[in-house]
Amino acid sequence: MAPSKWGYTRIITGTIFGGILGFYVMHRVEESYKEKMKERLAKYEAEMNRKTKLNQNSKEEIGKDKFDI
Repeated sequence: MAPSKWGYTRIITGTIFGGILGFYVMHRVEESYKEKMKERLAKYEAEMNRKTKLNQNSKEEIGKDKFDI
């Protein structure tokens, strides 16, 4: 009877520690993914702001050319 009791204990502790380890790993993966997405979003927003400013500057240049004629 004692060996089966020991086996159950090993299974239960393995399940608990495996669950904790799995939760920790997934938490770390999720956090790194969120951080990576924040960086990509900031990069995208900077690119869109740069394009918007470039577009406004080109429109202003076109407007100046019309008045020069």
